[in-house]
Amino acid sequence: MKIVLNGEAREITRATNIAELVVELSLPAAVTLVEHNGLALRRDEWPERPLAEADRVEIVRIVAGG
Repeated sequence: MKIVLNGEAREITRATNIAELVVELSLPAAVTLVEHNGLALRRDEWPERPLAEADRVEIVRIVAGG
């Protein structure tokens, strides 16, 4: 299925929900923030949020530093 990930069209091969998308993208869940179709999600909501064709997902990885 095709989604819009961080503003760019992206083909997703296996993920059916946000939690699986984070795994498919090999992102560390503990430092990853996700917005799905304009709604910021808590990590415990990721498995409950199914992905559909043309969904918009924004992912931000938190990086420490100074």
